[in-house]
Amino acid sequence: MKDFFFDFHLHSCLSPCGSEDMTPANIAGMCALAGYDIVALTDHNTVGNCAAFCQAAEAYGLLALPGMELTCLEEVHVVCLFPDLEHALPFGELVRRRLPPMDNDPRFFGPQLLMDSQDRLLGEETAMLAGATDIGVYEAAALVREYGGLAYPAHIDRDSFSVLANLGLWDPEMGFSLAELSRRCPPELLHRPDLAGLRFVTGCDAHYLDQIPDAEQAMALPERSPQAVLRWLSH
Repeated sequence: MKDFFFDFHLHSCLSPCGSEDMTPANIAGMCALAGYDIVALTDHNTVGNCAAFCQAAEAYGLLALPGMELTCLEEVHVVCLFPDLEHALPFGELVRRRLPPMDNDPRFFGPQLLMDSQDRLLGEETAMLAGATDIGVYEAAALVREYGGLAYPAHIDRDSFSVLANLGLWDPEMGFSLAELSRRCPPELLHRPDLAGLRFVTGCDAHYLDQIPDAEQAMALPERSPQAVLRWLSH
């Protein structure tokens, strides 16, 4: 077994709220400098830059998982991770179909930039990724499993776009065995009775390069592979 440092919540310039400096290669390079071994790209409601990010991360010696931060019908954010692009891309197509039929307004939400692994601009995503899908939070975990992935609610300690803020409680019937905390989670939150027995990971939720912190969180794995990562998260 070996310890691998990780973070599974990063946004690129494809996310409407992401900095244009958050290009796939820039993120991968910053993660390498920060000491990470395993990372994931989780743009809002899309996997459009995951192929470029995985290639860029490999060039820096990192293992990258394709992912997404799904916005559920209840406006709860859920981190979705996949073992490879073959599983992630079909899920991305499903999510795009289940977004509101609205175009992005870059003047208001910012541009949604599609890049290659060399940070060359390929175009812009026209769908409004800032909206909520019609996928309910009680549907999300099982749906992601159907596509070979794993899902867990994001930043549950925050006062917006979180399970606890929007639903008022943690309900095991949602089907999640894991939850994400922000790096500034108040310690008293973990004493809530409805969170007893729940496992946690921390995500930086970086939208700007200077929000990618030095690596602190590690998982012990027999090998550095997507399958080992997903097994560790699901046990």
